[in-house]
Amino acid sequence: MDYKSSLIQDGNPMENLEKQLICPICLEMFTKPVVILPCQHNLCRKCANDIFQASNPYWTSRGSSVSMSGGRFRCPTCRHEVIMDRHGVYGLQRNLLVENIIDIYKQECSSRPLQKGSHPMCKEHEDEKINIYCLTCEVPTCSMCKVFGIHKACEVAPLQSVFQGQKTELNNCISMLVAGNDRVQTIITQLEESCRVTKENSHQVKEELSQKFDTLYAILDEKKSELLQRITQEQEEKLSFIEALIQQYQEQLDKSTKLVETAIQSLDEPGGATFLLISPSLSLCLPHSIVEASKGCQLGKTEQGFENMDCFTLDLEYIADALRAIDFGTALWEAEAGGSRGQENRDHPSQHGKTLSL
Repeated sequence: MDYKSSLIQDGNPMENLEKQLICPICLEMFTKPVVILPCQHNLCRKCANDIFQASNPYWTSRGSSVSMSGGRFRCPTCRHEVIMDRHGVYGLQRNLLVENIIDIYKQECSSRPLQKGSHPMCKEHEDEKINIYCLTCEVPTCSMCKVFGIHKACEVAPLQSVFQGQKTELNNCISMLVAGNDRVQTIITQLEESCRVTKENSHQVKEELSQKFDTLYAILDEKKSELLQRITQEQEEKLSFIEALIQQYQEQLDKSTKLVETAIQSLDEPGGATFLLISPSLSLCLPHSIVEASKGCQLGKTEQGFENMDCFTLDLEYIADALRAIDFGTALWEAEAGGSRGQENRDHPSQHGKTLSL
């Protein structure tokens, strides 16, 4: 057995050495005593004896009163046929070199922590450990099942190698899942950041929109106050004019009323002398009062429709339509006027949503 070349090929000498110390029957490390066949292959004595007994069912073991001259044994590694003497497997030489190597190896590995738990046993062969893996049936089994049992025609592999292979595959799957989880977490982080930015942008445009409408409200309130002031001013001017006319006509009416009362009182005088003493003054006053009364009717008066306020009629329908048409995009009046900015917005719409135009 070329141990040196095998150790050089592998970067881990201890691991490669362990592979060289595996029995091809039980697929575990050789158990003392180790026998060496004429073909230079090694076996555990117990494994070699089990195979020899199965191949020579009529051969009796040592100490028996009846013993055949020997038997045949076929190497499980190279299929070389060995003719045994009457001692059978016990007549084979022990490989002390391999046994010494195993002792050294175990001393080197003694610092490794022991695994907890009992080793599972084969259900068919209760004394045999499950130490190989049937690749055909994809189940773990024991070496006796491979040699004599239901897995005799199956392809098997060392349990440790299958374990390492599946463990490696599982680690690869875990790595892939972890990498996938990392990608998903990255996407989640990006989406959460997108939510945060969306909220911030929404809050910002809401503030801008509120400011623009507040500006509109302020302009409308200012214009409303201005127009109401003009109406109030016109009202005061008209009322002042009307009240002045009323005052003039009231004074003329008071004078005429007093003259009428004086004239009536003179008519009530029974004495002619007294009446004639008063009448001259009345004769002088009455014509003048009548003339003044006639002139009083021409003091002034309002024209027809003077009290109307039609000049303050305000047509806001087109403005109302424009306000109703306010939207996140080109303003209505810009669209109607065919403004350059509106045309540019139509030709190059925003990729991130519409912009507010007020």
